[in-house]
Amino acid sequence: MEKIIGTVKNIKGLDDGLMEKAQNRLDSLTKPQGSLGRLEELAKQAVGITSRENPGFKSKVIFTLAADHGVTEEGVSPYPKEVTAQMVYNFLNGGAGINVLAGHIGARVVVIDAGVASDLKPDPRLKVKKINYGTKNMAKGPAMERNEAINSVCSGIEILEEELKCGLDIAGTGEMGIGNTTAASAVTACFTGKPIEEITGRGAGLNDAGLNRKIQIIKKSISLNRPDKTNPIDVLAKVGGFEIGGMAGIILACASKRIPVVIDGFISGAAALVAYQLEPKTKDYMIASHCSVERGHRIILDYLGLKPILDLNLRLGEGTGAALGINMLEASIKILTQMATFKSAGVSEKKQ
Repeated sequence: MEKIIGTVKNIKGLDDGLMEKAQNRLDSLTKPQGSLGRLEELAKQAVGITSRENPGFKSKVIFTLAADHGVTEEGVSPYPKEVTAQMVYNFLNGGAGINVLAGHIGARVVVIDAGVASDLKPDPRLKVKKINYGTKNMAKGPAMERNEAINSVCSGIEILEEELKCGLDIAGTGEMGIGNTTAASAVTACFTGKPIEEITGRGAGLNDAGLNRKIQIIKKSISLNRPDKTNPIDVLAKVGGFEIGGMAGIILACASKRIPVVIDGFISGAAALVAYQLEPKTKDYMIASHCSVERGHRIILDYLGLKPILDLNLRLGEGTGAALGINMLEASIKILTQMATFKSAGVSEKKQ
């Protein structure tokens, strides 16, 4: 827990002085003030996060954490848990959606075994931070031990710190894990207090009967384990997942290092909730890349007060939305730093 506490202590507020300076420059560019909307807001936020007048995102990283969930025993997903490990190999071989979109924006994908329920083949491209072989079935008891929840968050902090040595200017969160929308729904319900029926979606494609079963399993899990919503580690331990804890750690570490962190979809959003509950200032360092089709994601974004950049009916995860969000953030910085001002371009300004 000391590592988490130490990381949280290093999280400061945004650089208001440089943000004001960025706003003045944005207002002086050859356009009507505010006419580039969210791009201007994103550029200003990036300046405040990095505390750099002209931030650059040369080194872009998508963290894709994989972990399994014991609750899949309850039939909450139409896919078998073996798909988690199979998709890890797909990530490593460059064949997944995240590989394509990360390549499109010039980002590297860091694949992490946070808790896959099998031993994966050794691969130098795979970071092994396995807390356990998947969580336990939360419908029968806590998903993990308290120390496992703490270790999962610490592992995320360690991952970020390790990648800093390779260069890291902006990060994106992503995940893979059969059954993880069930855990994310439970975590979201605990923190937001919203009805489980309003939060829970179809995940990887449940039919009506499957969706109803999933809702009942989440209700049962929360009733049985009674997570303490005022204690984020308790919520994570009772109904969370190892990849959720790991992403929460990455978010905390990014905030402590003044690195923008672009949040992907629903599962990443659940991790953002955990990070926010551990330290509310982390919200200022988060950029919501998109709004997922998963209905609970909108609830998370509203709770955190985050405005998604895109709404493309995405629900894949892996960090795909984060990759697109990073692309938009990079565009916003180019507007701030490369666009001419009225004065430099010799263009007449607005008279009144």
